[in-house]
Amino acid sequence: MVTAQPPLASNLRGFMARPSFQAAPGTRDLLSPDTDRWRRLTEVFADAASKAGFGQIVTPMFEDIGVFTRLGEASDVVSKELYDFEDKGGRHVALRPEFTASVCRSFAQNRQLTPWKTWYVGSAFRYDKPQKGRYRQFDQVGAEVIGTHDPDVDVELIALAVGFYESLGLVIGGDGPTGVTLILNSLGDKADRPAYLDALRAHFEASLDQLSEQSRATLEINPLRVLDSKRPQDAELVAAAPVLADFISDEATAAFERVKAGLDALGVAYVVDPRLVRGLDYYTRTTFEFAANSLSSAQNALGGGGRYDGLVADLGGPDEPGVGFALGIDRTLIACDDAGIFAGPDTSVDVWVVATTGGLDGLEIAHELRQAGLRVDRSFDHRSMKAQMKAANRSGAAVAVIVGEGEAAAGTVSVRVMQSDAQGEGGAPHIKNQQSEISRSDMVGTIKELLLP
Repeated sequence: MVTAQPPLASNLRGFMARPSFQAAPGTRDLLSPDTDRWRRLTEVFADAASKAGFGQIVTPMFEDIGVFTRLGEASDVVSKELYDFEDKGGRHVALRPEFTASVCRSFAQNRQLTPWKTWYVGSAFRYDKPQKGRYRQFDQVGAEVIGTHDPDVDVELIALAVGFYESLGLVIGGDGPTGVTLILNSLGDKADRPAYLDALRAHFEASLDQLSEQSRATLEINPLRVLDSKRPQDAELVAAAPVLADFISDEATAAFERVKAGLDALGVAYVVDPRLVRGLDYYTRTTFEFAANSLSSAQNALGGGGRYDGLVADLGGPDEPGVGFALGIDRTLIACDDAGIFAGPDTSVDVWVVATTGGLDGLEIAHELRQAGLRVDRSFDHRSMKAQMKAANRSGAAVAVIVGEGEAAAGTVSVRVMQSDAQGEGGAPHIKNQQSEISRSDMVGTIKELLLP
């Protein structure tokens, strides 16, 4: 009996009805080799932070929304950009939009010995307009120190960030596409703010019709945030606004002078910008930002930070001072691209194993080479020698290890040079496609010699 098949059109309708999913707006898939470069960048930062005495922290991706509302209601991060929701237990939570508040919450909860020095790497989330190098899910590295007022700690943190950038090939204070500008300011203490805010409010209200609609709304909540506006309509009024340096206390001024003296002593170039306020309300005293020469002025900030004395207490902990920074991985890599530095790895593997015996030889050889610390891959599905060699060529591997029936019987392998930059004795390059048969016992040593720079 022959079973009738459904009409072709019916099959096509079923196929077309299947959903086609894509990454959500403002997010993307990060694939190799970009992920290899991302990982190497984080390793550079981890090495620099550990050498400076920082231990790593991993905080939850979401917190009680109250942790993040402490960032300031006038901040766009809180008023417009939080990914917040009610979980199945009825708790109002939010995905972290930044790390500092979570680190302070952790300190308040776990009470580490002070000064507590910690670093982090991970994703944060903001419902923001996607731009070049700016996503709704974005990655940062950063460091925080909680428990000391000493302005020398501010200097050491800035120096940590400076050293990290220079390890990548970016130059602080440099000209051209590799250059990055370190911008400094002091926001004074909280006690200095009322008089300054009154002066700012009076200044902007005197020309209210010249302000953008967004800045007029911000002015009602926090006049300081208006200084952070990048809108052309606000530029003239912002430039003419009173300067905070004229309002801060002698103690805050002395602390800022110490920061500048420390950076001078370390040979770190910087510029002072009295309009720099950053985008969050918790900052006090030292504030700083890194701007890349190669990026447009509206999107050139690679990261920054400053002091946030009082934030730990706001989150239920002791009244301990804090200072820290966060650096954007995406923007930093774009700046490196524009400068032609910090390239990704040429290939993901050193060795490609080609096995045509149908036995376990390919599996065993790949495992042995990996155990020796080499990056190794191979073909599967019992493909032909020709197909496997094509795969070896596509992989970019420097060396191919070949085992067929003859080699397996003799206890040998054939080693073929796949790239002409593999080096021979005395540093002379091996000839591409040069092939030799060697004992299986000599395989690891021979391949390591071939891969020597």
